[in-house]
Amino acid sequence: MIKEKELPENKHQHILKDEIIELKNGSSKKKYPKRLRRVAVWDDVNKQVIELITNQMNWTANTIGELYKSRWQIEIFFREIKQLLHIKSFIGTTENAVMIQIWTALITILILKALKAMAEFNWHLSNLMAFIRLNLFVKINLQQWIDKPFEEANESPPQNIQQGILF
Repeated sequence: MIKEKELPENKHQHILKDEIIELKNGSSKKKYPKRLRRVAVWDDVNKQVIELITNQMNWTANTIGELYKSRWQIEIFFREIKQLLHIKSFIGTTENAVMIQIWTALITILILKALKAMAEFNWHLSNLMAFIRLNLFVKINLQQWIDKPFEEANESPPQNIQQGILF
């Protein structure tokens, strides 16, 4: 540690430490001879201290902590895409194709989370996704089904619904 920066009083109590550091190990110092910044942040959600190392010297320690949290939410989003939607790689590789696939995945996850929030049944997102896959082409009352997925439907779906003309 080269220098410990002063923490703001009465603000951002979750910032525990803000230091200017330098790498000491010979090979590490050779690879990155400049000074770095170490910020220790208390994570209330996981009840642990997170230590962040950055070369950003101008931003406040709080800004660095908030950017890390935002970045972590992006990581969680991509994990959900991979796990829930079983997307392992992008079909198209152009910028437009990737953006379309990300937006489609985002919309799908938002719809799933909205359905989960509307349901009386305590769904896990992965179970809801699996059940929707299984019942994708079944005519059901969606609200009734997400509320009580293991009960028989009281009413049969209407038989004389006109399908819109496609062409």
